[in-house]
Amino acid sequence: MTNPAIKRIVTNVVKSPEDKREYRGLELSNEIRVLLIHDPTTDKSSAALDVHTGSLADPKDIPGLAHFCEHMLFLGTKKYPKENEYNQFLSEHAGSSNAFTSGENTNYYFDVSNEHLEGALNRFAQFFLCPLFDASCKDREVNAVESEHEKNLMNDAWRLFQLEKSTGNPEHRFSSFGTGNKFTLETRPAEMGIDVRQELLKFHSANYSSNLMALCVLGRESLDELTDLVVKLFAEVENKYVPVHEYTDHPFQEEHLKQLYKVVPIKDIRNLYVTFPIPDLQKYYKSNPGHYLGHLIGHEGPGSLLSELKCKGWVNTLVGGQKEGAKGFMFFIINVDLTEEGLVHVEDIILHMFQYIAKLRTEGPQEWVFQECKDLNAMAFRFKDKERPRGYTSKLAGLLHYYPIEEVLAAEYLLEEFRADLIEMVLQKLTPATVRVAVVSKSFDGKTDRSEKWYGTQYKQEAINPDVIQKWLDADLNGKFKLPVKNEFIPTNFEIFHLENDTATFPCLIKDTAMSKVWFKQDDKFFLPKACLNFEFFSPFAYVDPLHCNMAYLYLELLKDSLNEYAYAAELAGLNYDLQNTIYGMYLSVKGYNDKQHIILKKIMEKMVTFEIDDKRFEIIKEAYMRSLNNFRAEQPHQHAMYYLRLLMTEVAWTKEELKEALEDVTLVRLKAFIPQLLSRLHIEALLQGNITKQTSLSMIQMVEDILIEHAHTKPLLPSQLTRYREVQLPDRGWFVYQQRNEVHNNCGIEIYYQTDMQNTHENMLLELFLSNYFRAMLQHAADQRTIRLYCVQWSTTSKWHSRTTFYHPVGKTSQLPGK
Repeated sequence: MTNPAIKRIVTNVVKSPEDKREYRGLELSNEIRVLLIHDPTTDKSSAALDVHTGSLADPKDIPGLAHFCEHMLFLGTKKYPKENEYNQFLSEHAGSSNAFTSGENTNYYFDVSNEHLEGALNRFAQFFLCPLFDASCKDREVNAVESEHEKNLMNDAWRLFQLEKSTGNPEHRFSSFGTGNKFTLETRPAEMGIDVRQELLKFHSANYSSNLMALCVLGRESLDELTDLVVKLFAEVENKYVPVHEYTDHPFQEEHLKQLYKVVPIKDIRNLYVTFPIPDLQKYYKSNPGHYLGHLIGHEGPGSLLSELKCKGWVNTLVGGQKEGAKGFMFFIINVDLTEEGLVHVEDIILHMFQYIAKLRTEGPQEWVFQECKDLNAMAFRFKDKERPRGYTSKLAGLLHYYPIEEVLAAEYLLEEFRADLIEMVLQKLTPATVRVAVVSKSFDGKTDRSEKWYGTQYKQEAINPDVIQKWLDADLNGKFKLPVKNEFIPTNFEIFHLENDTATFPCLIKDTAMSKVWFKQDDKFFLPKACLNFEFFSPFAYVDPLHCNMAYLYLELLKDSLNEYAYAAELAGLNYDLQNTIYGMYLSVKGYNDKQHIILKKIMEKMVTFEIDDKRFEIIKEAYMRSLNNFRAEQPHQHAMYYLRLLMTEVAWTKEELKEALEDVTLVRLKAFIPQLLSRLHIEALLQGNITKQTSLSMIQMVEDILIEHAHTKPLLPSQLTRYREVQLPDRGWFVYQQRNEVHNNCGIEIYYQTDMQNTHENMLLELFLSNYFRAMLQHAADQRTIRLYCVQWSTTSKWHSRTTFYHPVGKTSQLPGK
């Protein structure tokens, strides 16, 4: 293939052995890096373009300009000047689009029905060739950015991220306010005599260069057809030869280290964040020393840092590992949540962290640990699940900036080089001399003296006492800490079972008794050594009243807590479980590699009927549950809308207030008495599907029944007890409004609910068509008005077949809904 627009063709893209798609890499003459994906079975086509510039490139006087550029870019081009042409085309052809701006990247992506990839890609390409940045749209998009900021304003994650940035070097671009708002994009520029649209044009001209762009396109078309399409549409994007900015200085310098930040959150949360500045490790991706250390420091098995801190009653969870910064710098973090007792032992918790780090230095880098990580990653890459087109192209477009095209699919998985020197280098950076500590708690309310500029987060900054630093420097070895043992859950048998003669298209019922009903479906599509085991345990005692609901919740939380050390190794080996209470009883799922699923299933069931509740863990988890109930008041308005609709339409549902009031009556003695009652009578409904045989499925359900009968003396429910809660039927042509005030967020959430008749295939199809058209009208209306900012739009069709649509708009601004 000879084409002057193509500089290089890459045909040897490393892919998973189980990946049936075909790949081709291109580097165009204008230096756009391209990955093409031919997938003849995809249900939708997709494309994404990532520009290697983001909010870190904002002019100092106009924070949020990169984000604003992302908003403005899609509002008309010279070839397609109609403002909503792109989104209208997508919505008319089963498509959708989105974009995001991060510190170093701006990512644009869409999906569309397979027949219309070329039309969508044509419109998409114009944004990078000839955008209009129509001045008439500026004010509306400023309002959209402001509305987005309002959504995040009372979100603790956004507030803490900005506080971390704001407390570093103020001259470093990392300290910037990336989202922007009306003040930064309109009010202040007007006061300073700055024309924001002109600055936007300058920003786009300076940063949107083809050599900073990476494109990924997925479709049913052949690789040659996709190549021709991309060359035709993107070869003319201008190359301005803009260099990728690299930061030679870390945003955390000497004066920003050995500092303690006491922070007041919005929700009632207690967290400890320990951060170390480290160099950029991205170029070492084949040895990944940060991953090695994160694997050990963040381990949750016996002898781990978390295990000891939980035993002390100070924390419940721990996350450790490297965190991205930008080209030139990174961070290493160790974050834990704190119990009430843990809040007064912060110095001791950090001492334990340095004791564990001292253990790692003493033991030295272990090649067997690296090899285990390497084997786990290689297995995950070999058998990775097929990704959805839109998310896949978006991710790959971003990765093309960081890895060779040949390795872009595999680079995040494959470890090749054990580099003890790099591991030791990073370890040397994790010292008390370079630490930053943030403690987040409501207990600091009224005891702070500073307010973060953009979110108003209240905090107090103190230098860590030199005596405390010295105590951490003198951290000796703690005999409780051990390196992990070799992981026995790593699967060794990847055999794909032959399809049984009577393989059905849909799950079939293979057992139906008083104790259990079992559905089975052997995988005949993906042929991966994985299975999904799903069990619902029906119990009449699980949701009798708020008290029983609380006890069911606490029972399962304590059960999962007691399983954590054991199950963590399975999780690392790609074998996950989920266990939660429901309005009917309990739901258990075990998913992942089928080789050793039966082992963890047996362990879960045995633990379910035999474990003894630890007094201290009961009090800790009960207190955390009470805080979570209280924190619901600070959830987003759209979540409140969904919650209240469920309360209104469900036959039986307990409110957060009812659960809080009843929680006071839950004692350890009462909970211990409740567990055998809960397990005394059950009915099990199960669906087992994947790389599994009918006989194995029956053996598993028999094992589950045997354990329950032997240890809990479980008996089956009576047929009359197997009932489902009903949904409230609305009168024909009825129209009702229910309103509640959200006390925390300055947004509105609206959920519209339409109830239709009992389902049948023809009417379901008509309903889906109606919803698609309704959704398109809503998007168009929102785009036209721009006083509404759509953050979340959903619809669903369930038992009584209804549609659900959720969206925000700022308080004080209203707009008539389409069709009303």
